[in-house]
Amino acid sequence: MTPALNKPLPEIEALATGGVKFTPSTYLGRAVVLYFYPKDNTPGCTTEAMQFRDHHKEFVKAGAVVLGVSRDNMASHDKFKQNLELPFELIADTEEKLCHMFGVVKNKIMYGKKVKGIERSTFLIDASGVLREEWRGIKVAGHVEEVLKAVKGLQKAAA
Repeated sequence: MTPALNKPLPEIEALATGGVKFTPSTYLGRAVVLYFYPKDNTPGCTTEAMQFRDHHKEFVKAGAVVLGVSRDNMASHDKFKQNLELPFELIADTEEKLCHMFGVVKNKIMYGKKVKGIERSTFLIDASGVLREEWRGIKVAGHVEEVLKAVKGLQKAAA
C-alpha cells in the first residue's frame, strides 16, 4: 500500500545500521525524515548524506529523526556511515519493500541501458505517523534546507 499525503503510514518493518529497527510506530512522538537515495559512495548520494549530516543538529532540535534508505546491504551502509561520520542511521532495503511501498523504484537510462533504480526522494512523517510532505525526483542542491524548513513548519503547527 502506497502511503498517501495526510494519511497515517502503513505499518512496515525495516532494519537499519546500529541495530535499529524502523517501524512507523517506533517513532511516534517525533517527526521522521525518510530520504531515499540510489547508492552508497556515489557522488550525488555522498553530497546529499553530507548535507543531512551537516544539518543534523538542526533536525534533532526541530524534533526530527533522519533516516537514509537505499537498496545497499548493511555492510555497505556501515562503511558509508563510518566514512562520512553520519550521525543518523541508514536502512538497508535490500528486498526493496520500502522502495516499492513509497513508489521510488523507477526505470532509468544509464549508459544507454534501461535499469531499475531509485528516484532520489524524501518523505516527511509527522509526530503522529502521518505523511505530511513528499519530494520526488529531487536535485541535491538546496534540498536539505527545504526539508529542514518543512520540519520546522511542523513543529510550529504542533505548538
